[in-house]
Amino acid sequence: MVKFSSSEVRDILISMLVIAGVFAYILTNRDINLAISVLPITLIAVGLGFVLHELAHKFLAMHYGFWAEYKLWVEGLILAIVTSYFGFVFAAPGAVYIHGDYISDEQNGKISLAGPLTNIVLALIFLGLTSVFSSNDYLLTIASIGFTINSFLALFNLIPFSVLDGAKIFRWNPIIWVITATVAFLMTFNQYMNIF
Repeated sequence: MVKFSSSEVRDILISMLVIAGVFAYILTNRDINLAISVLPITLIAVGLGFVLHELAHKFLAMHYGFWAEYKLWVEGLILAIVTSYFGFVFAAPGAVYIHGDYISDEQNGKISLAGPLTNIVLALIFLGLTSVFSSNDYLLTIASIGFTINSFLALFNLIPFSVLDGAKIFRWNPIIWVITATVAFLMTFNQYMNIF
């Protein structure tokens, strides 16, 4: 049975609100008033992607028998807010911390892969919803932003740098990393290549 501590729930909610807020701010060309009105859209499109990404890590780690808990990273939240002021988002509000007697590179790689794969699947679901919601501007906006942001979150997390998921995936299996990163890259830059 999956358990969440009260501090974990608090940390997830705070992280989700900040991430949704900074993306709303960026998507509205840094217009704070407009960003507030767009916040419900980014809570669905971005917040859902963030929460499910982190839960994917947690659930797979627990499946392997490890202790796993999401913890907020205050410096990462501040960095997200500061970078949004300059027109981009460095989204690292926290992470799922995993503890166990021995975590192999394969287990760690698969646990790390679960997050970006969740974002890729969500992006594809949102992409499919763009045609379903084509006659409703509000729902179409949610679906379009959901596709764009989840594609970006997958690609960002696949950067093979230190604490990001990409480094652990690459260490476990470079071929799987290349395939996943290529898919996320093509989805993220779809507007320039017209693939999807």
